[in-house]
Amino acid sequence: MWGLFLVNFAGLPECKLVRQHANFRYMPVRSSTFHLLPASRLVSAVRPFFAALVLCLLLAGPAPAQTVPDAPAPEEAPNVILMIPDGFGPASVTMARDYLRWRDGQKELPYDSLQVGSIRTYASDSYITDSAAGGTALATGTKTYNGAVAVDTSRQAVATLLEGAERRGMSTGLVVTSRLTHATPAVFSSHVPDRGQENRIARQQLNKDIEVMLGGGRRHFLPQSAEGSAREDDLDLLQAAQDRGYEVVQTASELSRAGEGQTQENRLLGLFSPGHMAYEIDRDHTQQPSLAAMTETAIDRLSGNGEGYFLMVEGSRIDHAGHGNDAASHLRDILAFNRAAKSALEAAQEDDNTLVVIVSDHETGGLTLGRNRDGEGIYSWRPETLAAVEASSGAIADSIRSIRSTGASEAAKRKRIAGTLTRLTGVQDVPTEIVSNLMAVEGPYAVGNAVSPLVNRQALVGWTSHAHTAVDVNLYAYGPGANAFVGHHDNTTIAQKLANLMDVDLESLTGTLRAGRDAR
Repeated sequence: MWGLFLVNFAGLPECKLVRQHANFRYMPVRSSTFHLLPASRLVSAVRPFFAALVLCLLLAGPAPAQTVPDAPAPEEAPNVILMIPDGFGPASVTMARDYLRWRDGQKELPYDSLQVGSIRTYASDSYITDSAAGGTALATGTKTYNGAVAVDTSRQAVATLLEGAERRGMSTGLVVTSRLTHATPAVFSSHVPDRGQENRIARQQLNKDIEVMLGGGRRHFLPQSAEGSAREDDLDLLQAAQDRGYEVVQTASELSRAGEGQTQENRLLGLFSPGHMAYEIDRDHTQQPSLAAMTETAIDRLSGNGEGYFLMVEGSRIDHAGHGNDAASHLRDILAFNRAAKSALEAAQEDDNTLVVIVSDHETGGLTLGRNRDGEGIYSWRPETLAAVEASSGAIADSIRSIRSTGASEAAKRKRIAGTLTRLTGVQDVPTEIVSNLMAVEGPYAVGNAVSPLVNRQALVGWTSHAHTAVDVNLYAYGPGANAFVGHHDNTTIAQKLANLMDVDLESLTGTLRAGRDAR
């Protein structure tokens, strides 16, 4: 037989006698230490310990009386900024921190001290979620299938935090670096059974009358007759937006001038590219605004509402770089997200009335810092290698396709490809097999995927997948109600806690949506 020996040290004085006679390691912390002992040994094991404990307590005197504090009143969060660094796993956090420590001696990220827990990310139909199911969990508190946009497993609409905020009279905003119609922004602002229905999503987003929407995806707002349109109808949603009172901007300079000569009631729609916005490493600063600039603009626009605001900010392209196993682009977009997070946290600190929650929807790529080389494990990785890279793997792939399309000899093409790789990645000795592979591969992503291993090997960075992974992701919170997020949670819990703090009844609003009483 076995006996369970439980000792709780909470509130006990530190005592040498106890430590000397205990048959286990002393732990002066507010926790319990458990040991399983054979019943025959239990009495003899604990007798000297308890004798010493009684003597120690007599010497220590009576313990002070303890009172149970009153339960704190439920907190409310007048303003909520939910920041989603898409595809940002624990290794990504370390990558950014190590890089900044190498570059600047900076030891912490803006949110390191704000970590309160972690979340699990699985979907209803898979251990590995996509951004639609993962985003739906964060936006609605509902577990659903991969591909679902704010609908449940029966394909019925479920209310979102943004819709709840609008119903309460709060201002709302979406800021992303993907298409505005992409999965994460879509799950807060539309309801469709398939994330690929982006034209339908765009129409629903305009009907929501969201005060600020900034990102890419202009092609889904243009009529089919317009150059570059992805629509299959004649709807001109840019004109429709202006008719609904939106100020429409399409460049960084236009965004910086937004609001001039406009009334406070004007909404703002920024569409800065036909598709996704550029990776930070490739971004033309004169044409596309940074994520931080868009975040600051949104906060400034939304904060004038006395009823509060809800803003979702996504660092979208962190995920896309993970899909491409593009370490340098992944890092640069994380750093861009960090600047946006710093802006949001500074705004929250200034008004003392804003809750900031930072959490990813999933990890992407299975990133590792450290990898085998020539069959041998290496206890190192090289952040400095990533500093030398000047373009995303996709942009480098475009240059290589251009070289391949010329009429030059194969030897000349190989030489130019090797030179281009050295110039854009900083890698001096490009392996012959990399060049050979780049001469042969086909497909929209294959060339870029063939570029990435060059930098990864040099930096000693590894990846396990071109898809998402099932690992838990970190959770950070600051401001009123932040303590509600302490611990490890299912991803659906985040929306449920935010709804409580915002005084939003998602279940009731879901009923309203399904009854058709909300035409939006």
